[in-house]
Amino acid sequence: MAESLLARKYIDGIYIPVGLLVVGTALVKREWTAYALLLGIALGAIKFFNTRPQAVLKPDAFQEFELKEKTIISHNVAIYRFALPTPTSILGLPIGQHISIGAHLPQPDGSTKEIVRSYTPISGDHQPGYFDLLIKSYPQGNISRHMASLAVGQTIRVKGPKGAFVYTPNMVRHFGMIAGGTGITPMLQVTKAIIRGRKAGDRTEVDLIFANVTEQDILLREDLDQLAREDKGFRVHYVLDKPPAGWEGGVGYVTAEMIQKWLPKPADDVKILLCGPPPMISGLKKATESLGFKKARPVSKLEDQVFAF
Repeated sequence: MAESLLARKYIDGIYIPVGLLVVGTALVKREWTAYALLLGIALGAIKFFNTRPQAVLKPDAFQEFELKEKTIISHNVAIYRFALPTPTSILGLPIGQHISIGAHLPQPDGSTKEIVRSYTPISGDHQPGYFDLLIKSYPQGNISRHMASLAVGQTIRVKGPKGAFVYTPNMVRHFGMIAGGTGITPMLQVTKAIIRGRKAGDRTEVDLIFANVTEQDILLREDLDQLAREDKGFRVHYVLDKPPAGWEGGVGYVTAEMIQKWLPKPADDVKILLCGPPPMISGLKKATESLGFKKARPVSKLEDQVFAF
C-alpha cells in the first residue's frame, strides 16, 4: 500500500523545515529567497528518498539477517524476529509469497549439505525494520531444528520473494481457507492484508478452517480470535483430532462435510487456499473436487480455483 505524501513524518521532517528555511530567508534577505527555495527542494528530496522504505530481498542471492529477539510460544514453537538493515527497510515481500531460508548443515555421513526451506513471515511490509517468523521445530526438521538452536545475535540466510500466489484487493469475493498446523502463516498473512485494506475498499470475505491435533497446538489463536471479533468479514472454524471434553468445534480430519458447512460454495469469484502437511493437502484436493470445485493441479498457479501453498 502506497504511503501518503501527507504522512506526519513528511510534514514534520520535510515540509515544515523547508518552509521555515524559505520564510526565514525571505524575512532576512529577500533577494536570496529563490536560492533558499531551490536549496530547500534539494534537501527535501534527499530527505524524502532517504526515508522511503527500501526493499531488501533478492530473489537469486542469499543475504544474512541477524536474530534480534526470540519469543517462546511452547516447547517446540517460537516467534523469531530478525533485523533488517535500517529502521525503514522492508523485506519487499508481496502478500501471499514466501521466503527461502538456507543453511549448510552437517549430515549423518559427516559431510555438509545446503538445506533450503520455505517460510511465510507473520509480519508485513507495513512493519519496517524487521520481520517475524513463526516456526515449529520438528525432531526430523533440518531448518526448523537449526532455527531452534539459534541464539540472539546469530544470523540466517534468506532470499526471495518466492511463490506463485500474489494477493490483490478484491481479487475474489470470498476466500475459503484450510490450514493445518504452521500452515496458518500464509493464511494469516493474506487475512491481515484484507483487514488492513478495509478502509481502502477491500470487501473480501474470509472463512478459515484451522486444523490441529490438540487444543494446545492451535498457533496464534488469540490473534485469530481477535481478528474475528474485530472484522465481521472474517470467521475462523477450529478442528481438532484429539479434542478436550466439551469441545464445540470440529472433530477429526477436515472432511468434505466441514468444507460444505463452513466454506463458500464453488463460484467463479471464490477461491480455496490450502496449506498444511502433504497428506492433508492431497485429501483436501480430492474433497474440494468432490464438492464441485475445479480439480487442483499438482503445482498450483495463481488463477487456480483451489490453490495450495
